[in-house]
Amino acid sequence: MDLGLRDKVAVVTGGASGVGREIAMSLAAEGAHVAVNYRSSAKDAEALVGDIVAKGGNAKAYKADVADLAAVKAMVDEIVKDFGGLNILINNAGLAIRQRFLETKPEDWHRQIDACLYGAIHCCYAAAPHLESAKNGRLISVIGDSSRVGESGLAIVAAARAGVVALMKSLARELGRSGTTANTVSLGLVETPHDKDWVDANRDKLIKLYPLRRLGLPGDVAPMVTLLASPHSGWITGQVLSISGGFSMV
Repeated sequence: MDLGLRDKVAVVTGGASGVGREIAMSLAAEGAHVAVNYRSSAKDAEALVGDIVAKGGNAKAYKADVADLAAVKAMVDEIVKDFGGLNILINNAGLAIRQRFLETKPEDWHRQIDACLYGAIHCCYAAAPHLESAKNGRLISVIGDSSRVGESGLAIVAAARAGVVALMKSLARELGRSGTTANTVSLGLVETPHDKDWVDANRDKLIKLYPLRRLGLPGDVAPMVTLLASPHSGWITGQVLSISGGFSMV
């Protein structure tokens, strides 16, 4: 099935590894030009760009901390200059510190809120004018299901990501007249290198929380995000779609 993404320009924040990497590969496979954002993983970002190009796609890596509005604006300007426009924004970058709430400190709160909530706000603010100009822009934010149902040890990141849900719903209303959609993809626990040691130590207990009796993989997420980024999702906006193996059913 052709998803109609050929020559669309997409930026994937936090795209160098894990879920972001799989999303970038999926978009590129559909013919989109992909801007891979990273903060510190230059080696991984360039490796991903190399993989995309080797498969006949078009991609370029861009360094920017999404918590820094000026850096995000400069990145978006560079992407538009390099590719001639911007059609799709995937807010995937974030930071989660798994810690009991009463053991956290204000600096922990700020780091997570800056990366997750302000990061999404900054990227949407910089990208929205270009998406509106494109007339069929796509905003997609990737969060965790803890933001919808709560989870012990993730109170701060859950609160930040819940704010992203409200942001996307509000932008769905504001930007809809231009044909721009805004949706959220809410994930169960997806296996990535970031949490590998903790997941391996708790695997048996974690799997029991999932009716499908397995944790997620990046490849479980990318197809839905790619569909939402395509013209086929033109009448889906303001929604929260759960990809969670049944972890939450709300």
